[in-house]
Amino acid sequence: MILNKSNLPKIGIRPTIDGRLGGVRESLEEQTMEMARTVKTFLEENLKYPTGEAVECVIADSTIGRVKEAADCAEKFVKENVGLSITVTPCWCYGSETIDMTPHIPKAIWGFNGTERPGAVYLAAALAGHSQKGVPAFSIYSHEVQEAGDKSIPQDVQEKLLKFSKSGLAVATMKGKSYLSIGSVSMGIAGSIVDENFFQEFLGMRNEYVDMSEVSRRIEENIFDQAEYEKALAWTKENCVEGVDLNTEDVQRTPQEKDKIWEQVVKMTLICKDLMCGNPELAKAGFGEEALGHNAIAAGFQGQRQWTDFKPNGDFMEAILNSSFDWNGIRNPYMMATENDALNAVSMLFGYLLTNQAQVFCDVRTFWSADSVERVTGERLEGLAENGIIHLINSGSATLDGTGQQSDADGNPVMKPFWDITEEEKEKCLQNTQWPAAIHEYFRGGGYSSQFLTKGGMPVTMARINNIKGVGPVLQLAEGWSVDLPSHVHKALDQRTNETWPTTWFVPRLTGEGAFKDVYSVMANWGANHGAFSFGHYGEELITLASMLRIPVCMHNVDTDKIFRPSSWAGHGMDAEGADYRACSNYGPLYK
Repeated sequence: MILNKSNLPKIGIRPTIDGRLGGVRESLEEQTMEMARTVKTFLEENLKYPTGEAVECVIADSTIGRVKEAADCAEKFVKENVGLSITVTPCWCYGSETIDMTPHIPKAIWGFNGTERPGAVYLAAALAGHSQKGVPAFSIYSHEVQEAGDKSIPQDVQEKLLKFSKSGLAVATMKGKSYLSIGSVSMGIAGSIVDENFFQEFLGMRNEYVDMSEVSRRIEENIFDQAEYEKALAWTKENCVEGVDLNTEDVQRTPQEKDKIWEQVVKMTLICKDLMCGNPELAKAGFGEEALGHNAIAAGFQGQRQWTDFKPNGDFMEAILNSSFDWNGIRNPYMMATENDALNAVSMLFGYLLTNQAQVFCDVRTFWSADSVERVTGERLEGLAENGIIHLINSGSATLDGTGQQSDADGNPVMKPFWDITEEEKEKCLQNTQWPAAIHEYFRGGGYSSQFLTKGGMPVTMARINNIKGVGPVLQLAEGWSVDLPSHVHKALDQRTNETWPTTWFVPRLTGEGAFKDVYSVMANWGANHGAFSFGHYGEELITLASMLRIPVCMHNVDTDKIFRPSSWAGHGMDAEGADYRACSNYGPLYK
């Protein structure tokens, strides 16, 4: 991964204060700085970067009472690589003089809810300044009044601090990184028609491109780490069990031909990782340019059809890169999209940066009603699945973390950040995955697909970015659960599609209204053939992140009370979804 300690963004904390000297400011200095220190400690103890290291916070050198001190703080934050700011205050301050006017970074203000000093008055005045100047900021204000000497952070404030910080760090982490297209458009899939304006103006990212022939060149000319290749191939032979070959006998490959394909797909994995992130070992071998990589925080591989009609497919490469482990042990996952679906890659990237967990790339393939399941299998769906299920399945490129073979302290299936995954859990993910030969109807060049069944009982969030002409990017999401089906029901349904691919049976949480009136409506309103999901219900954080980037949310099933957007969204109308669209249109892309 291209992320490391030197390029990770920090959270800036701005302690603002009443600027009147002669008694007022002096009496508030310690309380204000203590508030900043408390927030710093809280965030550093509760947040981690995707690398597993604790998040770093930077406090201004002094309290901020007048514009000169605000400018000094802004200068320090630039030097310290601050990517988002949180202003804290227990009192009245000079509104427009003390707010953070730095463009392009998310901003929040925590105004202490106490009666001794009018912190709430400053909060309202400062937010009005942000709104009037067109610099949106998030409002943090506790529900209950605190005593002046209370140094604790109320629970509702903690939740907003974390939600804002996770989303703000995601914004700052993407900035300046690349999306790498390996190949071009796959089979007319709209998501692989890369829109550079979206990446540049909304995400602050660059676009990089290489032709798929570059992968072929590096295989033919041995431009990869030879020692790592030998290690990777040995690990693959030991840990990746070949599954059933469902091709007819006349087109099945010989064992010797299959061995050659294994060698090629392992090389593809090394090469695509090098294309994303670079590899200093290549420079030692005389390949200085190739050693640099493309600074890619996410990538996509076109594959179909120009590659897969005569070369092994990218399923193994994508599945292993997307997983939290390989021959080098447990490590961070890479965001690698099938079919170069750049919009799904961004959906994966959003989920990864918010949760630090691997992401499952999937087709949103089929809605199965309870009646249809009963007709086909003779069994009626029950429990969470009683209202129908959605079959999430794609040619076997899904992360092996998606098996659900990791678990929490109570034994429930989960997906974890890589630093929490045990060796035993890694082995269980591998043992519950097989690698059937690719079906030649789809992939003439062969290859191997990951094949597994996701354990039921996991809360998951599925998301997707779509690009709408005249509107721009929009986000849709669905919180729900993976579910288990009786084995014979699963087999009957799974074999109707392609049993050599990984399957997740998904049930969204229904609201009884709109797109979440029933399970069919969720499927019918999903805006593309792909989606990305991971463990947990983090739709509220996705909504906060989208508002920072000025991407409206067109479909979600998150409780209204959990939605956290900049305060100025309230000035765009009383209907929340309409106000979101109007605010995003009004402010425009974050980096335009």
